[in-house]
Amino acid sequence: MTHFVSLLNESIKENWASPAITNFGGNTYTYGQIAEQIAKYHILFAETGIKKGDKVALYARNSAEWIVAYFATLTYDAVSVPFLPDFIPGAVAELGAFSECKLLIADDIAFKSLSEKENYITQLEATPGFVGFINVKNISIFKATVPALEEAHATMDEHFAKLYPNGISADKVNYYPEERDMEAVVEISFTSGTTSATSKGVVLPARSLSVNLAFARREIPATQGGHIFAILPMAHMFGQTFDVLFPLAGGCHVFVMPGKPTPARLLEGLATVKPFMFLTVPLVIEKIFKSKVFPATRTFPANLLLKVPGLDRIVLGKIKKSLLAAFGNGFTTGLILGGAALNHEVEDLLKRMNFPYVVGYGMTECGPLISYCDKSQFVKHSCGKKADPLELRIDSSDPLRVLGEIQVKGDAVMLGYYKNDDATQASFTEDGWLKTGDMGIVDKNGNVFIKGRCKNMILTGNGQNIYPEEIEDKINNLPYITESLVVGRKNAIVALVVADYEAGKKAGLNDEELEKLINSNVLALNSELPVYSKIACTEIRSEAFEKTPKQSIKRYLYS
Repeated sequence: MTHFVSLLNESIKENWASPAITNFGGNTYTYGQIAEQIAKYHILFAETGIKKGDKVALYARNSAEWIVAYFATLTYDAVSVPFLPDFIPGAVAELGAFSECKLLIADDIAFKSLSEKENYITQLEATPGFVGFINVKNISIFKATVPALEEAHATMDEHFAKLYPNGISADKVNYYPEERDMEAVVEISFTSGTTSATSKGVVLPARSLSVNLAFARREIPATQGGHIFAILPMAHMFGQTFDVLFPLAGGCHVFVMPGKPTPARLLEGLATVKPFMFLTVPLVIEKIFKSKVFPATRTFPANLLLKVPGLDRIVLGKIKKSLLAAFGNGFTTGLILGGAALNHEVEDLLKRMNFPYVVGYGMTECGPLISYCDKSQFVKHSCGKKADPLELRIDSSDPLRVLGEIQVKGDAVMLGYYKNDDATQASFTEDGWLKTGDMGIVDKNGNVFIKGRCKNMILTGNGQNIYPEEIEDKINNLPYITESLVVGRKNAIVALVVADYEAGKKAGLNDEELEKLINSNVLALNSELPVYSKIACTEIRSEAFEKTPKQSIKRYLYS
């Protein structure tokens, strides 16, 4: 197994003059310019006493500069502690202190949010060895906690000129002077932005990132100079590994969409960048289908033509051509989805039109990949096959037919949770397998099928197991519903649905008529459900559910 830093080292040297990262609509860094910025960070780290294994926090929105700061930390052999920009500032202060960070790199908005209450700043400054706050945009100082940081910054350019009197060049880059320990910690990734009491810090060793990168380079076709359009949160392992590490280790050009993209900006970006693959969560694709595709397929004459063999290919071909154009007509690898299950009706249509897509499966604790396969081998409604060399098993008496928890083992798996031995011990079986918390089966060909989360399962009074995700999948296909959540209350199944009042108004329905129609449609689904999982009632909402960075609903808030 090749250490991921070695791959980054070689890619920077080999692609020195090529564009590496672009802030969409803004500035571009070549691979050589990344190296120059990394060198300045390294000077700053060294002059302020940051050592190998020390933690450096990163709290900022997606940007090219975020990637530079992240690479600077990893290539210095420090430990990266990235915080999602959605984390509340109080949690960042607490978790930064809890993880013993020595430096926090932030953007303007993040630092302002930390500064609004002085205790957040002082809480971090009280951390032993903490040196201060750096602006990710230009490596300037927001606030120095110790004089050494101000001195280091004041002399940074002078130190750089001494080290590289003729400017930095590819032959001067060496982030891998000696063999690195694959068990060494390289990242602590916190699972939520709450507090140290509830948020678990996933401790990832070098082998986890390295094995994920090796698998991606082996299984996902990519060429030097190929384009990536990155919209996933970079502080999350899905985006970090496959929108950042993987393409830049292969000489690709990553276009970063700062902030949360609107549908218009997203489509503009895809059309401009023409990515060879596009990583996103199912919710994004489902929104495109609900707004653009389904209205076309459910109206005359398309709805009839889709039922006629031969003629259906004409309709499907037009839809596919339109979708490929929307994604920039650059797909070779295609659409890669992860983070949640894909709606079955959406996936059925993607498969019918032979659209290039695949659904993968992973978790932060595996850095993140657990299963994936090439689009040519992908089986509908699965999430691919286990990612070699990971081992995977189903904890059931008959893994082919009887649902059981998915458990994994291998080099991708975390070392444990930071300063949380109880949670670490609870997450592994006695024989050393990581418990994913997901229920599934594996067919005879090795395809993994996920039914739902163990903790989401509803156990009825007569002992029946209900997986709410299956019912939600049906509800979400109904008209005038943007999302849903199925919960168990007093031995009854209740459907919480978010109504699309705007769409109802456009269709000439007032709020009362819309709610009556939604309620009727939801309850009509009972004819398709087993007796034990029938919906007893609906609760209609106007506000969207609160979500995680993966765009999964925070179910615990609505039980």
